[in-house]
Amino acid sequence: MAQISNRRTRKPGTANDLRKVALSMLPFYKKIACSREFAKQWSSAVVKADLGRMGRLLSTIPSLANNEDYGTNAIGYFISFPFHQPSLYYTNGTTIPPGLVQFTFNTKVHRSIARSVLPLYRKLAASGAFARSFAGAIRRQDTALLTRMVRRLVPTRSLKSIRIENAGVVLLFKTRFSIYPYRNLLIRDVHR
Repeated sequence: MAQISNRRTRKPGTANDLRKVALSMLPFYKKIACSREFAKQWSSAVVKADLGRMGRLLSTIPSLANNEDYGTNAIGYFISFPFHQPSLYYTNGTTIPPGLVQFTFNTKVHRSIARSVLPLYRKLAASGAFARSFAGAIRRQDTALLTRMVRRLVPTRSLKSIRIENAGVVLLFKTRFSIYPYRNLLIRDVHR
């Protein structure tokens, strides 16, 4: 897999930022999609807000082994990556929208979403041209272009909407495995 460098300081939301996050998250999504046992353990840790267990599971994935910026709200998880400034991050994760339910995270839904987003994260990680177009669409708030780019790679019917939020993208999924929708987030975040 290609190494990505960011030699100059750039504003967040650049193609390189998105590529770095995608490159780091790819092995995680592959493991969720391919290992039912790992996915079950991850879901259990999310619902129980067991950060220690989440850390141990992440430590088995080389690209995330040293990442200590992760968390849960017991209906989803968030893995963050710092960029350029101490308090500025890109956050990736999957969660049920707040206010619908508590202490719920469905392993089948998560595995289905992981399988669905793998081609998108692969393309972001591998193609500088695609990542530049993707980042440009986000910066220009061009939802139509972003939707076309995502739907080409994530053609599943369970993908209900694609939104630009917080200098990133939010994919809303509704699967047959749960009455609740789930959001896959790739957004800019400020940690205080």
